[in-house]
Amino acid sequence: MPVTSSAMDTLEVTAPRLARELYATPAAVSTLDRDAIAQGQQRARLDEALVRVPGVFVQNRDNFAQGQRISIRGFGARAPFGVRGITVMVDGIPYTLPDGQAQLDAIDLDSAERIEVIRGPSSVLYGNAAGGVIAVTTADGRDNPGTRLRAEVGSDGYRKTSLQTGGSQGDWSHHVSLSALNVDGYREQSSTEKYLLNAKLRRELGSGRAITAIINLLENPRSEDPGALNAREVANGRDQAAPNSIALDARQNVDQQLLGLQYEDLSAGPGELYVKGFVAQRDFEQQLPFVGSSRLGYQRDYLGASAEYHHEINVGSLPLSYITGVDVARQNDERFRNDVNAQGVVGEQLAEETQTATSAGVFAQGDLALSEQVTLSLGARFDRVELEVDDRYLDDGDQSGEQTFNEWSGSAGLSYRYRPQHQAYVNTGTAFETPTFSEFANPSGGGFNPSISPQKAWNREIGLRGYVEPLAMDYDLALFSVRVRDELVPYDEGARTFYQNAGDTDRDGIELALGWQLASQWRLDSALTLARYEFDGFATPAERFDGNRIPGLPEQTWVNQLSWQGLDERFATLETQYVGDMVADNANDTQVDSYWLVNFRVGDGWALGSDTRLNAYVGIRNLLDEEHFANVRLNGTFGRFYEPAPGRSVYGGVEVRF
Repeated sequence: MPVTSSAMDTLEVTAPRLARELYATPAAVSTLDRDAIAQGQQRARLDEALVRVPGVFVQNRDNFAQGQRISIRGFGARAPFGVRGITVMVDGIPYTLPDGQAQLDAIDLDSAERIEVIRGPSSVLYGNAAGGVIAVTTADGRDNPGTRLRAEVGSDGYRKTSLQTGGSQGDWSHHVSLSALNVDGYREQSSTEKYLLNAKLRRELGSGRAITAIINLLENPRSEDPGALNAREVANGRDQAAPNSIALDARQNVDQQLLGLQYEDLSAGPGELYVKGFVAQRDFEQQLPFVGSSRLGYQRDYLGASAEYHHEINVGSLPLSYITGVDVARQNDERFRNDVNAQGVVGEQLAEETQTATSAGVFAQGDLALSEQVTLSLGARFDRVELEVDDRYLDDGDQSGEQTFNEWSGSAGLSYRYRPQHQAYVNTGTAFETPTFSEFANPSGGGFNPSISPQKAWNREIGLRGYVEPLAMDYDLALFSVRVRDELVPYDEGARTFYQNAGDTDRDGIELALGWQLASQWRLDSALTLARYEFDGFATPAERFDGNRIPGLPEQTWVNQLSWQGLDERFATLETQYVGDMVADNANDTQVDSYWLVNFRVGDGWALGSDTRLNAYVGIRNLLDEEHFANVRLNGTFGRFYEPAPGRSVYGGVEVRF
């Protein structure tokens, strides 16, 4: 999308909760608009949009049963499933649970209007997360009235249909999005069936007040898990599944409902008041691809609320914008685990427990304008996280227990807008990240593993951003250095994944994003990450890993997108992705090669009437048929590290708007 000087000058970011101009924000923040999310894209997984954000790396696009693994500056890479270390927000509702884990399967990218990414520790405003924030905003019907009906097909049995409709009338506005996704999958045992509804209903109450209801429904009756392969199996056939995945019919099914209610008052006394509440229920069952205690599931109740007050005052003669607020949330999981034999027969129950996590946080952050050019930002937060296990399977003894963590987080930043469209900033901040319930699993039995504790991070960052008007070029450069104490690292034992604190780790790097409007119709976007992620002081009774690379993370990534925008909605985009080499284990004995990917998409639109348009597009992923891995499982048992990615694949779609 072309970026004009005026657009760059007035761009506002909201993900750090305190809305402000980009050039007054002393943090690495990336913003993606609807074109970046939707134009010619399948909108099936977050990686399609996030690929152009430096510092962000996404794995596991093709295994819906395990979910995408997202890392920001190396945080989150340890997760074998779900998301760790990153706060995920959708329309102000935290998809990250009180124990620190998040799922992405209910995010509706078909209705997404905006994605903001904070790169770096952000516990000061969001609590239990060391890596950053991904905030998704979906349509509410006010800015995008009308109806869209889309149908897509593609390689490996890909089929998707979606319907969006919205609009406003008087004080009411609404937006409803429905989608159905079916994929046979590139590998054996990798099919998925998924249905999603996301709806908003908004009522203006007058005098700057409004109330919004949000409904999100997910039905995922089947997502198969092809498992990981060893090197010999990869050589014999990249599209095969692991033997146990087929023998045990490894898979998951999910049913989730979420209801949110949000109230805003833009004239609450001298400031603005935002109050939000939500309740969600999730039923989950999964068969893991190994014999033994591999059938598990839970019924989850999740609810929470937040209140924020925004205000602007003068401190002496200096303007101060500040926010204060409180977050509370609670999750209650009724969990079970059963034994499964080699024939896939479910046997005796091995675990039955209630896991309860409660979090409460209070926070404040302010921006003090020291001059027209210089802004000082300070923030602090206190969190209390309580984790409790009530064990009802007593054959192996009572494994009940509880853990409580009281954590302070702080941040300080200084922004210098040395020219109207150029900014320099520095910031520092602390963050914490508790082990999730699954990471607290005790290799000696149920309950909490007494040997692990939260990890702590200290982030330092220097950044430059701006818009060079004569060249029509925008730039965003960030240098970061993060020190982590008690890093949480996975290891496998008996085909199950457990966790340990790995001493200290270092994360240092450079992130650069460039956008260059070459001509009125041509634009080049580039995102480069050069980093070093390594252990510092990590040893087990048998081995030392000091100075080794953290597994599962490339230290160089480079993405380029050359886009042509013709008349009306005619477009073409050529995208290249370079992913540097990585290691798959703590010992760094298993190397994973670097690779290049080339993607291409093209589309056009036609008017069918005064209010009706037809759009069509085609995309090719992995145009050069490069062999690579969609996911690398860390410290895999029996050498099972590899989940091969598809070769060249094609998709196409048509959309009618009226």
